[in-house]
Amino acid sequence: MPHFLEIFRTDANDLRRIIAAAKSMKSARLGLPKAALDQKRPLAGHMIALIFEKPSTRTRVSFDVGVRQLGGETIVLSRNDMQLGHGETIADSARVLSRYVDLIVLRTFEEAVIHEMAEYATVPVINGLTNRTHPCQVMADVMTFEEHRGSLADKKVVWVGDGTNVCASFLQASAKFDFKLTYCGPTELRPDDEFVNFAVAAGAAVTFERDIERAMDGADLVVTDTWISMHDSKDTSSEREALLRPYQVTEAVMRLAKADALFMHCLPAHRGEEVTSDVMDGSQSVIWDEAENRLHVQKAIMRWCLNQ
Repeated sequence: MPHFLEIFRTDANDLRRIIAAAKSMKSARLGLPKAALDQKRPLAGHMIALIFEKPSTRTRVSFDVGVRQLGGETIVLSRNDMQLGHGETIADSARVLSRYVDLIVLRTFEEAVIHEMAEYATVPVINGLTNRTHPCQVMADVMTFEEHRGSLADKKVVWVGDGTNVCASFLQASAKFDFKLTYCGPTELRPDDEFVNFAVAAGAAVTFERDIERAMDGADLVVTDTWISMHDSKDTSSEREALLRPYQVTEAVMRLAKADALFMHCLPAHRGEEVTSDVMDGSQSVIWDEAENRLHVQKAIMRWCLNQ
């Protein structure tokens, strides 16, 4: 079953095919009249379940719009709409949903939930985000960099700040797309060793550098994320901010990277915390292209899962 759960579980050639398909569909939409687009409906007759146990803007809208653009239909379910984890087992929910829909997109908290859903579902399951990973986001990030600068292979990516779920997926991607990854942030918030060890074992070049000036030297891409994720306790916010304040991405920090370095953020951003507005709105920022490309790459992932 072609699930899309974590980047390391998908063959590198398939990841490349997904990126290529996403670029092709994006280009086609730019050049075709609406009448022609309406005839391209590879998901016609398919019903997609979009399940969100966490709040969502980009993931929910991009998947919903993407299914509709491909001719399919969606049913959107929130945590309160389902018995998932509230009396009914995840396995039973997976078995039932598989009788109704052709594909399941799940945004949840614990990684184990999505893996159990995939184990018992008889339709493909896509990871729309967990506390530990966010593979769709990083696929969009790879696509965005390559639109602007060409292949990401051998380039230096610097992750600044908290080692979040997106950082974990970047580590997995570093081994699949052959780029160098430097984590620059407090030791207390570094990414889990599981993801680091996987990347290193797979041959990726992963380094750790607490000094932001040294980390940014030669950077082709600078990426950050919020200091407080939706699953973090608000009681720890002041402690986390103290740890992360030295790693705010400012114009001065971006000047330490290559002159043509790009800046990315998965959004939503807290302007003035992890990044300043002048960076977000500056010439090196590609955050809006990055957000749009979630739509295109997720369409390609769905088509790959359904062999369409």
